[in-house]
Amino acid sequence: MSSTDHGSGARPFGTTNAERAAERDDALVDAVLRAVEVSGAHAASVFLVSADGSALVLAAAAGMPPSLLGGWRRIAVNSPIPVAEAFRVGRTVHLTDAEATVRRFPQLAIAVPYPFGSASVPVAAGRDVLGALAVVWAAQSGGQGLSKAQRRHLRTTAGRLGTALARLGAGDADAGSGTPQAPLEIPIPAASAVRVGLFDWDVSTGRLTADATACAIFGLKPDEFDGRAATLAAQVHPADRQAFRAAGRAAVRNGRVLARCVRIPETGGGHRTIELWGRVPTGHGRAGAASHVVGGVLDLGSGMAAAAALERLADGFFALDRDGRVTYANHRLVRLVHTRRGDLVGRRPWEALPWLADPAFEDRFRAAQVSQQPVSFLARGPHERLLFSLRPDTQGTTGWVTPAADPGPATAGARPGPDSAGGPAPTRPGALYRILEMSSALTEAVTALDVCRVVADQLLPAFGGHRLAAYVVREGRLYLLCQRGYHESFLDRFEGISLRQTWGPVTGSLAGGTPLFIETPEELARAYPELEAQSRSFGFLPLLASSRPVGALVLGFDEEHRFTGEERSVLTALSGLIAQALERARLYDAKNALAHGLQHALLPHELPNLPGVSVTGRYLPATAWMDIGGDWYDVIGTDHGIALVVGDVEGHNVAAAATMGQLRSAVRAFASADLRPSEVVAATNRLLIDLGPGPLASCCYILLDPATGIAHVVRAGHCPPLLHRPDGRTETVDPPGGPLLGIDRDADYPQAHLALSPGCLLALYTDGLVETRDADITTGIDRLRTRLAHADTDSLDKLADALLHSAKHAPNRTDDIALLLTEYTHAVGM
Repeated sequence: MSSTDHGSGARPFGTTNAERAAERDDALVDAVLRAVEVSGAHAASVFLVSADGSALVLAAAAGMPPSLLGGWRRIAVNSPIPVAEAFRVGRTVHLTDAEATVRRFPQLAIAVPYPFGSASVPVAAGRDVLGALAVVWAAQSGGQGLSKAQRRHLRTTAGRLGTALARLGAGDADAGSGTPQAPLEIPIPAASAVRVGLFDWDVSTGRLTADATACAIFGLKPDEFDGRAATLAAQVHPADRQAFRAAGRAAVRNGRVLARCVRIPETGGGHRTIELWGRVPTGHGRAGAASHVVGGVLDLGSGMAAAAALERLADGFFALDRDGRVTYANHRLVRLVHTRRGDLVGRRPWEALPWLADPAFEDRFRAAQVSQQPVSFLARGPHERLLFSLRPDTQGTTGWVTPAADPGPATAGARPGPDSAGGPAPTRPGALYRILEMSSALTEAVTALDVCRVVADQLLPAFGGHRLAAYVVREGRLYLLCQRGYHESFLDRFEGISLRQTWGPVTGSLAGGTPLFIETPEELARAYPELEAQSRSFGFLPLLASSRPVGALVLGFDEEHRFTGEERSVLTALSGLIAQALERARLYDAKNALAHGLQHALLPHELPNLPGVSVTGRYLPATAWMDIGGDWYDVIGTDHGIALVVGDVEGHNVAAAATMGQLRSAVRAFASADLRPSEVVAATNRLLIDLGPGPLASCCYILLDPATGIAHVVRAGHCPPLLHRPDGRTETVDPPGGPLLGIDRDADYPQAHLALSPGCLLALYTDGLVETRDADITTGIDRLRTRLAHADTDSLDKLADALLHSAKHAPNRTDDIALLLTEYTHAVGM
């Protein structure tokens, strides 16, 4: 591409990758900060779609650190989670409070049971959806959420971000690098009580240059300061003026001054303590012509006094940053938890204190951060029970600890609400959500291939994988069930391998019953030098159901992947769920194959070739049921013509199929016994009643005389046949009929006559072809008649396939279909 080509995705001329990456980061920072501002939320995040389009990847977060998001740093685009839905449907997903979240996203509410509201909007450029922008706010039950204006501003912010990303060609999470970038963690601006001013002081002349902040700290406006050190000294507490002057002289003597404290009187009474820091710059030491001191003045506001006050209190106090790490701990807290201050600061409490290692206590911190509401809990300390109380804001969390007065046990109960004691969480919420999501998806997987599809769709985007292979165990050997992304040369090594050969990674993990994680190619080469790796990192997961091997999964990563402890735990848990689902699906597949084998065995394998007619038949099983049905068709040559039969036994089970087989045999026997059509159907009805209480059945029986073209039609509660004439006219043949078979032993089944000419075509069918959820049977019959009228009738086989086309592609068809097409070609003997 030339430098003048400005097509879609082109990089501006002269712009480097680094510059584009910096602009991308600036756009993300502006977007999340603007989203917080316009919505009044306490946290915002941006997710961008991955290069392969399978996942949304966290790109930036403000007000909530990426570490807190845990398992939601990668979200499958088909996940039932708000940001994914906003991305898929291209519309705002607005959840006003916890109740709204429970109603629309119950799995998410179980994993994150905190009171918060959220809004997710798509990040798009034109018709291209690049990701989603989400905000979270503290919400009370029945809250109204965001106003229409706030939602409009939020969509505008997302739109500007989408336009910027598209202009930069950075519309996916892997843009410019080929590997996912680490998410940006953006602090939300907050008013600070700390002020820092700068000065340059010529000690020999008393001249002092100070910036506006330094003047303000000393209580002066910039235009009121005359540049003399004496003027600033006059603002200092009288008792500290000598210390102020001495600080300059000490800097000249020693080359620096560190943390010299002086007091500044307040107008309303009292004083503030400030600190002076300074040094003599190079070239202006003791031997210099002039002695300068450059430095700063630090006003901590009430911070120093507050810290001193906290140190004097009898209760423990601590501060946590947004990531949960201790930034301050007073003396009393150190004594209560029996540790050193240095062992606390910079670490998370549940990491520094072994007795807080229960995931329940980490969950309390997360509850406070997500809901932005106070949370309290009890814990058993080294020598006594302690009451912890957390008070969060967007900058961090303040904690208060005191010995618990309540003599009850320090236990964990329900998950915490505001100011409530709560109990253990089984795992981090992101990990819990993965398990819930996979469990829900697997409940809808019917066949073994369905299980494979769900696993690939969920696991690969969730953990950043690129390849997956699923194996099943049959007769003590491994056989490939399905794969995504692998080449056969790598997978061939595992095909048909005996479980007794435990040297390989797949059979080795099955033999040990534990997953095997290989993080680097070097690690794979050392352990299995005979394998030619197609990935740089692997996860080999054994699938065990009731301690019995049913299969194995192989996950592959194109980049080196470090499996965290949480990922290993989640993958281990998920392998158990997948094994149970796969075992259930294989049982279904076996039963389904057996049942449908029975069904097809009962149907005619080949229709007879009879003079004067052409016939073709089709049977289509239901897609939404495990068991088989009772639909059948048949063509029977008799001494008086050709019998055409279509019937339907109610039910979808083996009993229905067995009854169908009996009725088909009975109709063949009665048709061959020289009985009139009405007598054949009546005799079949009596036989069904004699078989005892059981399913009912419908039937349409036509006896066609190929010499005359006369057809005798009998219906027993069945759909009327359709007649297509040579000139294209198509009509519904709806003669009087009798009741369903199996109701009344003495029922009468009237017989109607129909004259056919060569070229006429009869269509017999069961109700599964014409009865759908969106239309009643009458409407369905008329639709079928219209399709038959406009279809190409040159080939019966092609016509049958055309009439069944829509039914074949219906995802949840609940009924079987039988179809019999018969064309009267010519009169026999002419």
